[in-house]
Parts: sequence; C-alpha cells; structure tokens
Amino acid sequence: MAVKIKTQYGTIDITNEVIATVVGGAATDNYGVVGMASKNQIRDNVNDILRRENFARGVVVRQEENGVAIDVYIIASYGTKISEVSRSVQAKVKYNLETMLGVTANSVNVIVQGVRVLAD
Repeated sequence: MAVKIKTQYGTIDITNEVIATVVGGAATDNYGVVGMASKNQIRDNVNDILRRENFARGVVVRQEENGVAIDVYIIASYGTKISEVSRSVQAKVKYNLETMLGVTANSVNVIVQGVRVLAD
C-alpha cells in the first residue's frame, strides 16, 4: 500500500518501502542507536543489525486518514539513556518524513529490540 498525495498536476504515490528507507536512515542517524532490528526476529532468523537495503524489515508503516503511523525497531547502545534516544528518534523521524516526503506522521513508536556494547 502506498501514500497518495494529490496535487494540482496529478497524484504522487509514495510506497511503504520508500517511507521505511527514510525512517531507517533517520533512526540510525541518532546518537545512541547502533542500528535497526528486524520486527520479526524469529521468523526472519535475523538477530543482527539490518543494513540499509533491509530497513523495511525494521519499520512498520500503517496508513491513517490524515497521515501515517510508524513503528521503528532499533538496537540501542549500552550506556545511553534509552528514553532520550527514543525521543530523539521520534523527533528526527517525524521531521524527516515531513520535510523529505511531505507525509505527516501521526505517531512514531520506537521499540528497542536490544542493547549492544560498542567496541572502542
């Protein structure tokens, strides 16, 4: 399913994969985020950090009447305050969706799937 934006020149369709890529890039760009995690780790048999081409596995996009609802699955860095990292991810995802795609995010839910210790 895609987000449809109507303009005076026609219709713009933005697929969920594009939205997931923008969301994943925004989420991993925050301090304290090690990477994206799969939303179905058992089914996907993946408990590793997702690469950029697989960000759609760690993001759920649901269409609503006047925008979208986003679920983001991340892996946080050990020693960071998870609540602050989550707030930062929410703000950046919402900002990037509105500026890059013109899509309004009604809610951004951050699910921390794990914590990793980063080697220096």
